Amino acid sequence: MPTDTAPWTEIGSVDDLVALLGEPHQRARDKGRPALLDVDRAWLAATPFCVLATAGADGSCDASPKGDPAGQLVHVIDDTTIAIAERPGNKRADGYRNILANPHVGLNFLIPGRGDTLRINGRARLVSDAPFFDEMVVKGHRPLLAVVVEIDDIFFHCAKAFLRSGLWRPETWDPEATVPRRAVIAHDVEPSGMTVEQLDEYYDPDNYSRGMYA
Repeated sequence: MPTDTAPWTEIGSVDDLVALLGEPHQRARDKGRPALLDVDRAWLAATPFCVLATAGADGSCDASPKGDPAGQLVHVIDDTTIAIAERPGNKRADGYRNILANPHVGLNFLIPGRGDTLRINGRARLVSDAPFFDEMVVKGHRPLLAVVVEIDDIFFHCAKAFLRSGLWRPETWDPEATVPRRAVIAHDVEPSGMTVEQLDEYYDPDNYSRGMYA
């Protein structure tokens, strides 16, 4: 609830939303497709990073980043089915727990330096082994599991958010200017008994990267 005395104007219906934003242009409204085109396959082969959005049966949400070398993040099974590998992580599996309760997912695939993105909405299932795992090996390791997504809707999203944010402009990058480094954050908000110095060593890229696939 707002703490100031000025009232908030809240949008409470689709009609209110449309009255404010307007109707989408036909090109934007109708750009979704149910199957991959060659350009989609090329994009998926070039992307090293995506975000997987899920929601549980109770409405709890999760947006989880996924990354692998370009060409190995996404395996295309057929024109309407893709797979994304799971690698060793923190074992929380929040998104995967959601998928077991509610298969509907949203994916956003990024290519560094590109403002446009490729989006896929579909229905997912978790697979612990399949012959195509042999094609998803990275540094000698097969996936722990794969998220197999049956595509309902696929489309390209425009670059406005990236242009507004300046995300790919290196001259704006100063990652520790206002936010402490990862070791300090972990020490302050994720108590483990480790010192900042120990956490710095733990999160050192050379050390941290050793467990990414093993």
